[in-house]
Amino acid sequence: MRLAEKLEILGEAARYDASCASSGSGRQGKRGGLGNAHMAGICHTWAEDGRCVSLLKILLSNDCVFDCAYCANRRTADIRRASFTPEEVANLTAEFYRRNYIEGLFLSSAVIGTPDKTMELMLSALKILRGKYGFCGYIHVKVIPGASKELISQVGLFADRVSVNIELPSEAGLKLLAPQKTKERIVVPMESIRLLKEQNGEERKLFKSAPLFAPAGQSTQMIVGATRDSDRQILTLSSALYAKYSMKRVYFSAYVPVGNHPSLPPPEVKAPLRREHRLYQADWLMRFYSFSAEEITENGDQLDLDLDPKCAWAVRHPENFPVDVNTADYRELLRVPGIGVRSARRILAARKTKKLDIGDLRKLGAVTKRAVYFTSFGGRFYGLRSDSRALLRAQLSDEQVNSLQMTLDESVPLISVSMAGLPALGGGIG
Repeated sequence: MRLAEKLEILGEAARYDASCASSGSGRQGKRGGLGNAHMAGICHTWAEDGRCVSLLKILLSNDCVFDCAYCANRRTADIRRASFTPEEVANLTAEFYRRNYIEGLFLSSAVIGTPDKTMELMLSALKILRGKYGFCGYIHVKVIPGASKELISQVGLFADRVSVNIELPSEAGLKLLAPQKTKERIVVPMESIRLLKEQNGEERKLFKSAPLFAPAGQSTQMIVGATRDSDRQILTLSSALYAKYSMKRVYFSAYVPVGNHPSLPPPEVKAPLRREHRLYQADWLMRFYSFSAEEITENGDQLDLDLDPKCAWAVRHPENFPVDVNTADYRELLRVPGIGVRSARRILAARKTKKLDIGDLRKLGAVTKRAVYFTSFGGRFYGLRSDSRALLRAQLSDEQVNSLQMTLDESVPLISVSMAGLPALGGGIG
């Protein structure tokens, strides 16, 4: 098979892996080498320094011995099969980089024979790429569940990020849809990566010349919608993964029907993309806003699809609002819909020199269309006077916020209400 045909097949086969978002690495370039992975992101996304970068995203092979019902590359699927050699993977990556097509490599694979055999082939490709071609760019490698700790430790010395897909949110789902995989085969490599990362950190403290082990850490991915697992189960599991295995990211992939297994959604069912989006928003709240999984899902097993999780929480807790922007602490500001990490820090800095009002929020980066319903300014409240929770929900829905053309600090006059004599919420939320 021609190399171009292999690339077409194995590039297409890799599209279901969602682990393609900005991720930093401390691996520096070398004189005479190709590329530099310092603070580089991956796969047509925004890096932390604002750059949009790209990645060659391929499978080493799609010829799998496993028969996972939810996977397009499962053993019984009627698809074209192909496999790269390690030299082909290295040569493609180097040539694509020289043509300025990519800044890095995302390499995964179906299971070829055994997990260790597959990892040995992937490791061989990395050694050729780093050694023969002197490639210093970003590399993300998917660890095959069940691979040995020894192979994982070697792969981590060549890759910037490593990851093990947890696949499904529950062990029961794995037994039903992927009987050749077990919870232990997935979590043992995760624990090995965590321990190896910690060990490498200690070695680096003693010897600065010690090689880096997966400087961008580890991540994982789970499929949403293939099983009946609830959002509460998914977020609780995500929280545990961050705490126990020091995950950098947990990715969610809306299930796309690829088979006719009786336990899977039928082919005509659309991928739950809105649900995937809400889970990412909830994950962001857990990572950067000090929300717990229990707080986010306190109202039921499923997230509210009409409101983002932060707005939904705020509507459920009128006793916490409005927050006075001029006196609230950092944690209180983070709980306000429309105020993010950066805008909260800017508010704390700006109010040292002046008293802030509603017009200052947008200048400081807040989304005033949301924040106005949950904030006050020295006793003045600019939100709804109605106590109807339904009306507030309508104002905060994604469609309403996105379609609103005029910002609150433009020509339309605001309704200013004195806080005196009003209930604790200021009459904004019922």
